[in-house]
Amino acid sequence: MTSLLFLDVGPVGGTVGVFAAVALFFALLAVAFIAYKLLKRTVGIAVRLLIVAVIIAVAFFGSISLLYLGSSPNPRRPSPTRHR
Repeated sequence: MTSLLFLDVGPVGGTVGVFAAVALFFALLAVAFIAYKLLKRTVGIAVRLLIVAVIIAVAFFGSISLLYLGSSPNPRRPSPTRHR
């Protein structure tokens, strides 16, 4: 019964979405840096840069999608119940 009480509350938008987007970007940026350093001696520069570019692209587009999905739309004013 109590779970039904929370269905009328909208999701928290702006702040959580921005924080999640920035956190995802920096976490995957750190993964890209670590992958670059680990692959330094074993793989050629072109393959290493390709792997890092893919990780950074995932970080960028993932952050943009979290920012877009986490932000709330502009609130609409309710229409008046009585018309004059």
